Amino acid sequence: MRLSAKSRFAVAAMIDLALRENSGPVPLNSIGLRLQISLSYLEQLFSKLRQQGLVESTRGPGGGYALGRNPQQISVADIIRAVEGPRALQSEESSETGEAGWQLTQDLWSGLNSRMMEHLQSIKLQQLCEEQRAKGVPLETRPASRRGIFTQRKTEAVKTTAPNSVFALAAALAGKR
Repeated sequence: MRLSAKSRFAVAAMIDLALRENSGPVPLNSIGLRLQISLSYLEQLFSKLRQQGLVESTRGPGGGYALGRNPQQISVADIIRAVEGPRALQSEESSETGEAGWQLTQDLWSGLNSRMMEHLQSIKLQQLCEEQRAKGVPLETRPASRRGIFTQRKTEAVKTTAPNSVFALAAALAGKR
């Protein structure tokens, strides 16, 4: 079993998403800025996560990603399997010690892999989010908006000192002579 950088980034991105989901869809570029992961790499990861139903996407202005399931139902093992493939958490078939060495230790390594798998399956995304909140991870507050709908900014009335009619302009010019 190998845990690659891809797996670590996917788990970190899912925690970030789950922490901020209450304020609406979370754009990938904001996740990338916070975690210092490139946008193109995140797009690849989230494509795989979306295919497995772990996240949902919303297109358009105000769009982004949201969790596809309750965070209590998503395990770390689910996330790793989604980005690494179904065989990611299984034991390696070959060994650097040769075939004879592999046969001698096969039970040890397969037992270790099954325990690691059980442990990763028992860790839920909700639990990881609660740990981050307890640590005091700063969360920016953004008002929740309806998904995919762009909200326009309020504009203030323009205040001018110029005359508002031709007659006022003429009176202003006549007064200056």
